[in-house]
Amino acid sequence: MQKLEEISEQIRKTFDSRTAARDQALAQARMLTRHCSQAIRAVHRSEEDTMRQQLAEASQLAETLRTSLRDYPDLYYAGYTQDALKEFVEANVTCALIRGEALPGLDALKAEPATYLNGLAEVVGELRRRCLDILRHGYSDEAERLLTQMDDIYAVLVTMDYPDAITNGLRRQTDVARSIIEKTRGDITFSLRGGHLAEAISRLSARLGGENLPDAPTLTRFGGKDE
Repeated sequence: MQKLEEISEQIRKTFDSRTAARDQALAQARMLTRHCSQAIRAVHRSEEDTMRQQLAEASQLAETLRTSLRDYPDLYYAGYTQDALKEFVEANVTCALIRGEALPGLDALKAEPATYLNGLAEVVGELRRRCLDILRHGYSDEAERLLTQMDDIYAVLVTMDYPDAITNGLRRQTDVARSIIEKTRGDITFSLRGGHLAEAISRLSARLGGENLPDAPTLTRFGGKDE
């Protein structure tokens, strides 16, 4: 029975270390998600300094998360860990595309393929948000540029025809992205047509304002005699 006590003590130590690693990973994942969210909010507000600060802190947290779980691959590939790293991908790609910078790849973000693609899919929603902010002030070529980026992302996602167990549910994310893109395309088209109509009305008003309009006809009484 003493041998059994030794075995149980060994198991208990293993569980203790795994539990501590899990609790630490959960806390780091929450902090990572928070910094990523703040970075995205900053880029939408054109607060570049805040955006870069939040991305830097998120990058440190992501690296710490990966390092601390190096001996616990099952915890590293757990849902909460990869969800946080997905937010890290989304934040970096969103900020880069909105600012017209180069797309950060797998190596730069040290992300798993499925995590990277799911983060990329969620970028589409943030680009739509940016487009709507732009369209509030009227049609803009910048909205067209972002729509092109959304189309490019979807063109890649739709080719990843693999089981959900491999892509971690990417198919559903791809369907959502397609719906978002079509709505955004409709909003941009409506804004463009509205802009064309406003220009046409403005030109017509200017032309009519510069012409000599004919005198108004003289009013007469019903009997045919002048008033």
